[in-house]
Amino acid sequence: MQSTNDKIRNRIRWVAILFIPVVIVLAVRLYFIQVVQHEFYLEKARARYTTTKVTAGKRGEIFDFHGNLLVSNVPCVHITADPSHLKKPGQRQRLAYLLAAEFPEKSYQDFYDRLVPTRTKKDEDGNVVLKEDGTPETVPNRYAMIARGVSLEKAAQVREIARLNKLNALFFQDSYMRAYPKGSLLSNVLGFTNVVDDSDVAQIGLEKYFDKQMTAQFGREIYERDRIGRPLLYGSHVSEEARDGRNLYLTISEPIQSILEEELDASFAEWKPATLYAAIVDPKTGNVLAMAQRPTFDPNDRSTYTDAAGRTRIAEDSIEPGSIIKPFTIGKALDWGFVTPETEIDCDKGTWIYLGKPLRDSHPYDKLTVAGVIQKSSNIGTAKVAMKLGEERVYQALRMFGFGEKTNLPFRTETSGYLPRVSKWDGLSITRFPIGYGIRVTPLQMLRAYCALANGGRMPQLRLVDRVEDPSTGEIQHIPVSEPVQLFDHPEKHRELIDMMIKVTQKGGTAYKAALPGYEVAGKTGTSRKYIPGRGYVGGKYFSSFVGFVPARDPAFVMLVTMDEPTGAYYAATVAVPTFKRVSQRVLRHMNIPPDPALLPENNRTPAGQ
Repeated sequence: MQSTNDKIRNRIRWVAILFIPVVIVLAVRLYFIQVVQHEFYLEKARARYTTTKVTAGKRGEIFDFHGNLLVSNVPCVHITADPSHLKKPGQRQRLAYLLAAEFPEKSYQDFYDRLVPTRTKKDEDGNVVLKEDGTPETVPNRYAMIARGVSLEKAAQVREIARLNKLNALFFQDSYMRAYPKGSLLSNVLGFTNVVDDSDVAQIGLEKYFDKQMTAQFGREIYERDRIGRPLLYGSHVSEEARDGRNLYLTISEPIQSILEEELDASFAEWKPATLYAAIVDPKTGNVLAMAQRPTFDPNDRSTYTDAAGRTRIAEDSIEPGSIIKPFTIGKALDWGFVTPETEIDCDKGTWIYLGKPLRDSHPYDKLTVAGVIQKSSNIGTAKVAMKLGEERVYQALRMFGFGEKTNLPFRTETSGYLPRVSKWDGLSITRFPIGYGIRVTPLQMLRAYCALANGGRMPQLRLVDRVEDPSTGEIQHIPVSEPVQLFDHPEKHRELIDMMIKVTQKGGTAYKAALPGYEVAGKTGTSRKYIPGRGYVGGKYFSSFVGFVPARDPAFVMLVTMDEPTGAYYAATVAVPTFKRVSQRVLRHMNIPPDPALLPENNRTPAGQ
């Protein structure tokens, strides 16, 4: 018979035998947890005692050349709700009622529906998750957007109302709202953003073109926290600062832009065209000083927006320019020695038949010098000068002034116009292209070409953005001014062309209404019939344009004015030239460009008896 001690030893032995596998299993389990799956469980633990706070920088702003603010960021608050917090009876209805009173643009029912306490669960692909019985599975509704872009004052008011009513379901996130302090000024060029999923999404204009540079970078702060969410002073803390987007400084001058837009408003009201656009450029640098169109819109009030107003028409529309293109063929004919200002051209008394097709002038001229062809804007005279050059040289002349090529200003929708190669010309092309029919150009291309005439025959690259600033570092990237391209072989021939274009704005010229006391003005009118695809040239519809520069021999600026389908009158001398004159008078005063005393009327009077 076993003793008591033996029995105890046997029991211990059996317990040990049974406990050894348990120890082995626990050891293996600990090995996997502590070694093999260490990172997995460490991350789960971190998720319980660490938190991440995301911060956002401000979107880059847009300024004019002198630092006047054109597009800004205004502090605001986004208000959201966690409907799962509305657990007591009547809280959902009460909050919906209070919100409808504070935000009357939305109804009580709208807020009530947003505050639904549960929502249908969906998988990663957006499909509804079903329970075993086939009914949709629901989860607590933790997020509902109440209002975006709320002013700080309004948000504080809503916060206090929620506190007084003990409704703790609202959350207030500080943010920024895009604002356009100048209203419709330069609106279609600047563009705008829309808020999508709490982020600014660029839609059109410079906002869209420079979206990548102007978009802010998010910041993150990762820290260990206690049970109620407070940061631990001794815990790890990783911080990455948010970075503001880059600021743009344009070549635009806000005062000149304002002058141009005010005068366009007056012209638009008087002549009621389908479209009116204009721009002012410094011909020496290519800097665009002002650019505007009508109709327009106010980006602060999206109800004023239309597709027609939002398009950058001055870069997108390609038109048959009419007579404003005549100086380029004639200018190169002078430069290449095919004609002189005194060369006589037979204008066939207003009607010339070529290849069985008539070409007409607005007046029945007999013979005109080349200078007279420009002054009187003779179609026949220009066509006959082009005939002296031949097709290849006419094509070369138009091409070298940039027609058929984009200006590469920052507009994604800019078009190239249409200037076909000589192989695609028909017999009439050489008589029609030099007078602005059969080809299509954009107003921006025409401006660039006239800059070459105003800048001593040297064509600059147009510029709209002068510099880009990183507000985080203060670093400024200047956009360089490109070296202009010389287009005239003989400078004296260019000066002869300018003399001829000055006569256009003097007595006897088609643009005599553009004359400014004390200044010489060079320019050219153009009135072209409007071609509509599928309908041809439509009676009563015209493009009316004037392009000019002043002072003619050392220009401060070049300006283009184009009206599409003006009503009441259509000749450019009547509808476009007066706009040019009014704007020029005001801009010259703003730029402090003094008149030439010798050109003032009181200094050009003929003494009595002579």
